[in-house]
This record gives sequence, C-alpha cells and structure tokens, in this order.
Amino acid sequence: MAGTIRNVNALPIRVAVLSPQAVVVEGLRAILATNDDVKFVDLNRDETTPDLVLYDAMCLLGGDSTELASMVHETSTAVLVVSRDLRPGLAAQALAAGADGLVSVGACPDEIFESISTALTGRRLRDADRRPGIDTRPPVTREKRRDGLPRLTQREAQVLAMLGRGWSNAEIAGTLQMSRNTIKTHIRMAYRKIGVKDRAEAIAWARAHQTHHESAT
Repeated sequence: MAGTIRNVNALPIRVAVLSPQAVVVEGLRAILATNDDVKFVDLNRDETTPDLVLYDAMCLLGGDSTELASMVHETSTAVLVVSRDLRPGLAAQALAAGADGLVSVGACPDEIFESISTALTGRRLRDADRRPGIDTRPPVTREKRRDGLPRLTQREAQVLAMLGRGWSNAEIAGTLQMSRNTIKTHIRMAYRKIGVKDRAEAIAWARAHQTHHESAT
C-alpha cells in the first residue's frame, strides 16, 4: 500500500478528480487505486460527496473560476490543485482563490498522497521540505449545530429548498447562474450532511425541515 494518509475523517478518504483531460483523470485514478486508504469518486456518476477534489489547474484556462470558487467557499470538500510546470500562473490563481494546496502533475504517488494528507489536515510541511504539499487554509470541520441540524452552507440550504419545491437541476442552475455540475456538487454535499441517499429522500427532508432550518441559519 502506498503512503499512509492522515485524515480528520474516517477512512477510506473519498477523492475525486476534476480535469478537462481524460488522460489526467485516468492517470490520477490509477495512482489513487494503489492506496487502500483512498476511494475514487466519479463526479459524473457517484452521489457520494468527496472529502477532497484533485483539481487540475487547466480547468481555469478559459478564465471561468466559478466552479472552483463554489467548491472552496460553499462546500466542505478540500481542494488540492494539480499544477502544471508550463502554467504556474493557473496554479497560483487557484491558490489565491482559496484552494487547500497544490501538487505537481508529475509528482510521484507518495508525494501525491502526502499532499492529500496535508490538504485534509492543514499540517504545514517544513519550509526546507521540497515535497509539493502546500497548506493555504485550515481544515474544515464537519460538525453539527447545537440544535442537531446539519451545518449546511447558505448555498446548500438554498438548493435543498429549491429541491423541496420540486425544481429540476437545470432550473436551479439557471436561477442561481451556476453550472449543472456545480449544482450537483451542492446536492451531493447536502445529501451527505442530512443523511439521505437519493433525491426523493432529500425532497422529503427539505419539506420537513424548511421552516426550522431557515429560522436557525
């Protein structure tokens, strides 16, 4: 098994890969498969919310940082940027947007797993350490509020409320001016936090808790 990963959550750690290039996704997926502490999450198929997303800096090439900003500020998923030597400005842009760290696309498996651990725990590597993990913000704690209700972000609560009213993902995306993939990310996060498995259960939860949660937020 490749290097042990320190995590604030129970293992296995759910890791997704977001890249415009299929070869990068498959390459990182193959590396992740070598570590028993890690479970790969397919953002296009799985409803499971990832603990961490390996975010290819090339996603910012077109200048659209909406999805990155949404993950950083409106979900509790850690974001580890996969940097490119020929595009250092993109990685710097992602870090400035609040990503949890970066790792080179050419890093060896042990370096990738060390960087995942750093991003999840917030542990800074020594200044003299040449390994690529870089911490940029404290780890997120996934706790519940004192009233026992899940600690939803404002956007997650908003999306759940729309689900409760019977809105489709396309309608929510259009109203909030976000991509459908971003809406799906919010929905996956909300599913995990409120403890439901599918859309029907989420709608029922939203309708049952709408007034209570809005008044407590």
